[in-house]
Amino acid sequence: MIRKTNQLIIFAVLILISNLSCSSSSIYEKIYPTLNDGAYDSEFPYRNSSIQLEEISGSIRLINSIAFYTSYVFDSSSKFVASSVGRINFEKASIEQITFNRSASGTATIIMENQGAVALISVAHIVSFPDTIISHFVNLDGSFSQYIQSVSIKTKQTNYIPDFPDNGEVDIILLDKFLDVAILGRQYTPNKTFSIPVFKYPWGKSSELEWGSFVYVFGFPMNYKMISKAIVSSPNRDKHSFLIDAVFNRGYSGGIVLGIRDGVPNFELVGLVRSVPAEYEYTLRPLTKDHNFDFNPMLPYKGEIYVDKEQVLRTGITKVIGIEVMKNFLIEHKQELIQEGYPLPDIFNVPDKPSMKFIR
Repeated sequence: MIRKTNQLIIFAVLILISNLSCSSSSIYEKIYPTLNDGAYDSEFPYRNSSIQLEEISGSIRLINSIAFYTSYVFDSSSKFVASSVGRINFEKASIEQITFNRSASGTATIIMENQGAVALISVAHIVSFPDTIISHFVNLDGSFSQYIQSVSIKTKQTNYIPDFPDNGEVDIILLDKFLDVAILGRQYTPNKTFSIPVFKYPWGKSSELEWGSFVYVFGFPMNYKMISKAIVSSPNRDKHSFLIDAVFNRGYSGGIVLGIRDGVPNFELVGLVRSVPAEYEYTLRPLTKDHNFDFNPMLPYKGEIYVDKEQVLRTGITKVIGIEVMKNFLIEHKQELIQEGYPLPDIFNVPDKPSMKFIR
């Protein structure tokens, strides 16, 4: 009798669980009717996904790049023109030599770790500096003269990730300035032990994004690791990019953009942050750059002045490279990567439907 009673209780519990499950499923279907339509979501995520987002954030890295130059300055009587640069003996012809550097920072994402070989994706303009910079004298009317005032030659470039071994230096494996994509990497000894969390979510299809698709953005604005949310505008604006309304700061370049297909945590990589619209403004400033020195605004300034060129970002409009650009670039150069020791995982055959689903 007791055994029969226990069986009845178990049966009743199973029926209750089944009813609750059906009720929960019914509620989700009523509140989120489009979660199973196979398209990228435009709804705000309906459940917590902090664990997955934290996991993803572990695969992104701050990338710093610095290029060192030696600049050779010529007298106005030298009359050198651009076509003669290759024949100039800079050491003898210059009247002054100046050293300076240019730097940039942005975001890179680890996509592979294989027996010590680590590969990351980013945008090219973070690590792309010109080998030669030529400046010209200015005519009395403000136009540029045909004669060269200085030639700057790049002597060294260093790209480094702060928390990587061996001073963090990484190499440029592949780079395309026109597409603005780059593959960075480094070969470490297989027994080198340090944490390399690789981005493991599917590579999606930016061509399937729609007006209003919801996305997450990861990056290092102002050197701070951050996650932000945004909405897609102008999908497929030129077959290679789209726009989002994320607030852009320097350091976000190269950051990853994730779409959500049929509810979290079904994240897919859909793009890389590229840039924002910007304008240059010229201002006249006092010669001194000493921040400890203050000017009296009540008195006219009579000292020397210089022209300062400043880039002004127009935040709220962020350009994103569709992930198909990077995917096709990797496919095209797959054999080169293998020869260089970077056998990338099979990220190209992305299924039409997400490979990871949250079962309700």
